[in-house]
Amino acid sequence: MNSQERRPKELLRIAKSRPDQVGDGFTIRRPMPGPAIQGINPFLLLDHAGPTPVEPSEVPRGVDEHPHRGFETVTVVLQGELEHRDSAGNSGHLREGDVQWMTAASGVVHEEKYGRDFTRRGGTVEMVQLWVNLPAKYKGEKPGYQDVRAEDIPLVELDGEGSKLRVIAGEFDGVKGGAKTFTPVMLFDVTLNPGADILLPINTNHTTGLYVLRGGVLLEGGEIVRESELAGFTVEGDAIRVKAEEPTRFLLIGGEPIDEPVVSYGPFVMNSMDEIRQAYADYREGKMGTLDIRIPDRNRSGVEA
Repeated sequence: MNSQERRPKELLRIAKSRPDQVGDGFTIRRPMPGPAIQGINPFLLLDHAGPTPVEPSEVPRGVDEHPHRGFETVTVVLQGELEHRDSAGNSGHLREGDVQWMTAASGVVHEEKYGRDFTRRGGTVEMVQLWVNLPAKYKGEKPGYQDVRAEDIPLVELDGEGSKLRVIAGEFDGVKGGAKTFTPVMLFDVTLNPGADILLPINTNHTTGLYVLRGGVLLEGGEIVRESELAGFTVEGDAIRVKAEEPTRFLLIGGEPIDEPVVSYGPFVMNSMDEIRQAYADYREGKMGTLDIRIPDRNRSGVEA
């Protein structure tokens, strides 16, 4: 790829993560939303949980039953296992490398817990959860759910030296991602070896954010994005150049901006406060359903017991 044919996106700002607690088992780092970066439209939130050691137990920890409406939650499992169930009747068991893509849309109640077999064994948990906004015309759609398995996520070799990119959603250099989206969205999981110098093509007029999971990324202008930091770039331009001096892994997020008002309150993301009030009323009245399904026991091979 000839860099002279590309116009680089410019760095706007770098956001540091803030620590927080979610549920009863997730200590997170949250760079967005925050003072430096409110969002990478259509992405609204990024939470990085772990890596956290989990002692063997009979009681899975996690996030108990709660509602959502108006957007999608995306969970990337980096280490450990996660079990999900929701009021639309969906359930899932995710392992390292898998991605859960839940469309809350008109409203859903769900819970997320460490896998029960994993909880009994113990181990290390690390995950990233992202919130992706939906256009107003899709906020009233039926809830949906995708388990995107690691083996179904295309892997692109970047330099022949071990650097690689997983196309979770969107399209990279002609390779389409494993997740289906309502609007053009980019979610790439990138691993760089020491010495890597890569030019990454990105759609012009798309937003771009780079979150470092581990290591550090040297940008073309000399700036360094360190672990737990999120860099935001201009929509103008069609590439970013990244270099690594140590083993590095980062997420690349962004997409086509949704040019609509955003009102985010608690677990709901709508276009007005009236819609937020209605969401709370509908939840209290049980219109988003309840959790009345059972997750089947599975052994280590994933076979139901």
